[in-house]
Amino acid sequence: MAKVTWKSGTFIYPLPAVMVSCGTMEKSNIITVAWTGILNTNPATVYISVRPTRYSYNLIKESGEFVINLTTKNLVRATDWCGVKTGAKVNKFKEMNLHKEKAKFVQCPMIKESPVSIECRVRDIQELGSHHMFIADVLAINADDKYIDEKGAFDISKCDLIAYSNGHYYSLGKKLGKFGFSVQKKKK
Repeated sequence: MAKVTWKSGTFIYPLPAVMVSCGTMEKSNIITVAWTGILNTNPATVYISVRPTRYSYNLIKESGEFVINLTTKNLVRATDWCGVKTGAKVNKFKEMNLHKEKAKFVQCPMIKESPVSIECRVRDIQELGSHHMFIADVLAINADDKYIDEKGAFDISKCDLIAYSNGHYYSLGKKLGKFGFSVQKKKK
């Protein structure tokens, strides 16, 4: 076996496919983002990268806020649709039958159908080229109570989350292990 070398590009997959809600409760939009992730634990810091030509870019830049909404197998069509349509011409909440939910710390709405909505406040914008990276502090994490187990922990395995990989959406499979399982002492 041999590896094939390609020119440089984006090929770190899979990535979370999230719907980012922005704007206000009255004038809101949803943008689908795969260029997102965690930057830091303490303080909790995340990022989204958005092309400046996208309608949501100015909504986020002007307000300094957004909500990252995790997506599920049931939301895959809405996730894709919100990524190919522009909020300048359509009301994505209405067209995809998604419901706005008031956030606690930001003015933009959360998506009620999402199992997890992460309220974010922009700390910095890095202009990187085709995309600008919004670096944001996490203000709150809102989890749907139907995914909270009897111990009060969030059971992510019940959400049917999706990921994006090389132009396609995939549902996430079964749990393979937990952090540190490879060095954990076996019970006798």
